Amino acid sequence: MRKNATIFAILCNMASYGQSAPILEYSGEAGQLVDDPEFNLSVENSKSLIKKVLDAIPETHTSCIHSETLILNSSSENRKLQYLAINLGIPSAPTLKALTDNFTLETCLRRMSEGLQVHQDLLRAVVQHLANTERITALLTDIRDLRVQINRMLKAVQVVESPVAVQPTATSLASRLTGDYEVQVATHLTLLQLQSFGQDIVRSLRNIAQANGQSD
Repeated sequence: MRKNATIFAILCNMASYGQSAPILEYSGEAGQLVDDPEFNLSVENSKSLIKKVLDAIPETHTSCIHSETLILNSSSENRKLQYLAINLGIPSAPTLKALTDNFTLETCLRRMSEGLQVHQDLLRAVVQHLANTERITALLTDIRDLRVQINRMLKAVQVVESPVAVQPTATSLASRLTGDYEVQVATHLTLLQLQSFGQDIVRSLRNIAQANGQSD
């Protein structure tokens, strides 16, 4: 019975990997969630940086992946690889939702920061095994800069300051990168998931700006 439950959990995780549920637009009354020009500036800076990250992913993928079967936008092929994400220890990205009383601005920003840190750690683990590192190093810099902006916003809205909890993803993945194929698949799946998570960040930032009375 326990074995069946474990298999079911793995299949559920595989089905959701690399896919994200659409984030509904903010439906409440626009107002001032945070009355701080610096916060609004960080929102705009974050929008620019996440666009830069998303724009860089296809070229980064091309520069790092030489396997013809690992295609960034091939949903059918990517579904076949999901079991490898579990075997390699690649965690799913945190879920982002529209702002509500139960999913607060602080929660949203915290999950953004946690998700970006996870992908930073994963990319740092694989970059050590890649021959061409220029693109992925630049991508890591943009993710770092984006996380700085997110953390500034998080600090501004935290009631009680507490560190962002992050899983030890890099250590877990690094120990499983035993050959070129594993490195290629891990890099591919990390970029694929980062692309999906980044699209969620775009929608969440739009959601935050709308709720805070900013024009899109």
